[in-house]
Amino acid sequence: MFYLFNINTIFVSLNEKLLHPNNIHRDSYHFKALIKTHQPLSAYVFINDHGTETIDFSTPEAVYNLNKALLKHHYKVTDWNIPAHYLCPPIPGRVDYLHYIKDLLSETASETVKGLDIGTGANAIYCLLGAQAFNWKMVGCDIDINAVASAIENVNATEGLSEKIEIRHQNDNAHIFKGIIKPDEYFDFTVCNPPFYPSEEAATKETLRKLRNLSEDKIAFKTKKDVLLNFGGQSHELWCNGGEALFIKRMIKQSVSYKNQVGIFTTLVSNASNLNKLYKQLDKLKATHQTIKMSIGNKISHLLVWNY
Repeated sequence: MFYLFNINTIFVSLNEKLLHPNNIHRDSYHFKALIKTHQPLSAYVFINDHGTETIDFSTPEAVYNLNKALLKHHYKVTDWNIPAHYLCPPIPGRVDYLHYIKDLLSETASETVKGLDIGTGANAIYCLLGAQAFNWKMVGCDIDINAVASAIENVNATEGLSEKIEIRHQNDNAHIFKGIIKPDEYFDFTVCNPPFYPSEEAATKETLRKLRNLSEDKIAFKTKKDVLLNFGGQSHELWCNGGEALFIKRMIKQSVSYKNQVGIFTTLVSNASNLNKLYKQLDKLKATHQTIKMSIGNKISHLLVWNY
């Protein structure tokens, strides 16, 4: 079974010094403890040339089982599954994002913090981590009805999570907040990991290039056909017309209508060259904004934060 990976973040080792100081994943993975929690992970752990326990991060099943072990061991998520070809997110980077959110909310959040995950995907990872690591109420939404169904299953798999997490279907791809944020509903924050590529072709080309940079005996899928099979049908997770910049600009424009219902709006920005055009859009709307640099391994992202 294939799972979809963010090539920018999965095929790297953790650089502990770059993670948030409160991130429990600053230390190396403790595979013995993780295997004790999730035994199937043992099939993928080996000793590398440096005498260190690790997994082959180019093997989808290995990373999938690492994620299951991390969620079970650290976050008490009873079970977690994703359909074939859907995004399998790197846990350390996702929880890092939420730690920065917690810092931002330290003085402004309501007594019961409530967050909105835009594009929660089949994995619902921000909702699960928000609820289990920070005891927040979370709402996740997605345009893909199959992803919504999978996200609901992941929530229901752990007793008590359905009381903290609600998954909603966005049935109109012209809107990001409308139809999701209810009248008189208030969110302390929003999070988003927007689609990066402007087209399926661009996503396939870049992923194939990065995969070929790995040693040939470690590549899980080598041909364009294999990559396309792996990406098949999950366009909302990886690409949209105009790519990341246009998606976020649309989010910023639509956020104005909900400025009294959201404490802070946030999104990841993978391509730093997009930041200036986003700043111009925010300045035009007279929004207050800041940017936080986030790093995991050799991948640098920027957390864009704004409010009105």
